[in-house]
Amino acid sequence: SRRVLASTWKRAFTRSARSLQISHTVESAAATSTAIPPAGSTLSLKNSKMGGPTEYGTRPIYLDMQATTPVDPRVLDKMVQFYTGFYGNPHSATHAYGWETESEVEKARAHVASVIGADPKEIIFTSGATESNNAALKGVARFYSKTKRHIITTQTEHKCVLDTCRHLHDEGFDVTYLKVNEDGLIDLEELEKSIRKDTAIVSIMGVNNEIGVIQPLEEIGRICRKHKVFFHSDCAQAFGKIPMDVNKMNIDLMSISSHKVYGPMGIGALFVRRRPRVRLDPIINGGGQERGLRSGTLAPPLVAGFGEASRLMAEEFDYDHAHISKLSKKLIDNLLAIDHTQLNGSKDHRYEGCVNVSFAYVEGESLLMALKDIALSSGSACTSASLEPSYVLHALGADDALAHSSIRFGIGRFTTEAEVDYVSKAMRERVGFLREMSPLYEMVKEGIDLNSIEWAGH
Repeated sequence: SRRVLASTWKRAFTRSARSLQISHTVESAAATSTAIPPAGSTLSLKNSKMGGPTEYGTRPIYLDMQATTPVDPRVLDKMVQFYTGFYGNPHSATHAYGWETESEVEKARAHVASVIGADPKEIIFTSGATESNNAALKGVARFYSKTKRHIITTQTEHKCVLDTCRHLHDEGFDVTYLKVNEDGLIDLEELEKSIRKDTAIVSIMGVNNEIGVIQPLEEIGRICRKHKVFFHSDCAQAFGKIPMDVNKMNIDLMSISSHKVYGPMGIGALFVRRRPRVRLDPIINGGGQERGLRSGTLAPPLVAGFGEASRLMAEEFDYDHAHISKLSKKLIDNLLAIDHTQLNGSKDHRYEGCVNVSFAYVEGESLLMALKDIALSSGSACTSASLEPSYVLHALGADDALAHSSIRFGIGRFTTEAEVDYVSKAMRERVGFLREMSPLYEMVKEGIDLNSIEWAGH
């Protein structure tokens, strides 16, 4: 075994030692790229926080669809009507302005419900998936708190679910966090063994926001119904993107977000089953709107936009699926052709529009900085301010180095093949450039087994 001082090699991989070099490094990586970008927006980046216009003078290619999606122009057309004509309060029951707006709100509710096979009366509008998750978990837990004090979720849930569970734990609830295997899937036997007589709710997301893994919702629902436990699923990344039927899947509560399906930000929904009835303790009190479960005046432009986005997701499901699958396959094949790369999460049980790849011997943040002409992410947008490696990849068994070297690519309805070709070429060139500066990669090329090295400090 070789003994290498941390002051010589390991220090080269810490942020503090590289902070003065990274800016020059990533500029060099971009400057040496020969990838020719497809035609893009003429809007300059000179006023953005990215540090000036790109070499090409266009906005970055957008491949961060799990963070948010661009609003479909047809959705915007629908919304504009409610800023100019239908401006009545939908809760005003005494005149035509309120009636016409309420009618449009109910049409939107029906569009959302139809995507998941629900009754429109089971759709409660919220401000987004975070509020929906809070309303479902806190609402069920607190309503049944006298007899049910146990909650089950997974280690790879979205931050808002995990944080809500931590708050409920502080209130005295017991929380079980299920592990996932290296593919990101839960063990159904472990789930069933974890259910207790006092289990109130099981919360397991449909599609993971970082790695795109699809959990076996129908099997989970069957287990929960067998044990008479409520099943909640955060489907912000699944709604409209994979076939869903809340009755077939025995889902009792489902969280949905508009801006993940080409709709406006600031609006979402919570599906709450009526039969068998799910009772909730509301987290927002007031005028009793939304069946008394979510008080507050609805925003008709947002609701109508969400409804139109949902209608389009159902109408164009087959086209979107074929388009995204084709581009996803091409991107994955191109990225995995680069040495020392791996696809994170299940290859078979995944949503094609979310591609998470690890590039060994390159740190994700450095790579993102070298790719300022491409909008990407190294994990969830809600935790992107943190420098900690992805807890989702940790749960899959990845070490810090691998988790730090991972990039998430989001493909959507408006992504083009030319953009995928450009990104593929740019990734190959810039990963290669950054690796040439890596002392560890140099050792790997020399045939040194990094596991044989004994790292030591001062």
